[in-house]
Amino acid sequence: MSPALETSDAGRERRPATVRVWDPLVRIFHWSLVIAFVTAWATGDELQSVHEVAGYTIAGLVGIRLLWGLVGTKHARFSDFIYRPSTVIRYVFDTVLLRAKRFIGHNPAGGAMVMALLAMLAGLCGTGIMMTTDAFWGVEWVEEVHEALANLALILVGLHIAGVFAASIEHRENLVRAMFTGRKRAE
Repeated sequence: MSPALETSDAGRERRPATVRVWDPLVRIFHWSLVIAFVTAWATGDELQSVHEVAGYTIAGLVGIRLLWGLVGTKHARFSDFIYRPSTVIRYVFDTVLLRAKRFIGHNPAGGAMVMALLAMLAGLCGTGIMMTTDAFWGVEWVEEVHEALANLALILVGLHIAGVFAASIEHRENLVRAMFTGRKRAE
């Protein structure tokens, strides 16, 4: 099935018709989180004050996204993209076989990744904040958990990027561009 195409007044085909999927808050959240995470990762051992500001920024962004996941627009809501584990596993299997269904919003694997990243970032921010308190200042296990969560977050980010590229190729759709424009192909 070919994508629906817009037509000009002369009847010539133009680019595929699109629909608005990602609202401005989701897009600003996403790219702000990318910048804050890269900043936090790059400054972790060198520029503590910058690292902490980036960490608090991430904490604020995660809080906003959690709220927006409950009351936001259709495709921003968790109810739109949280699936049972069996559905996520089946979707990943179908993706490997290049037969995965296309979703307008997050696909089951993408939804699971959103939740995993939010949980990982919440844990990372929590341990980071703990390290700034008198009760946990210099406590080795808190620092080790923080570092382990940072490494796991990097792995999740890598899997997220790989998933975006795999879905973009499989469904012939630039998902990175969609996260800038907010629009995806209608069909």
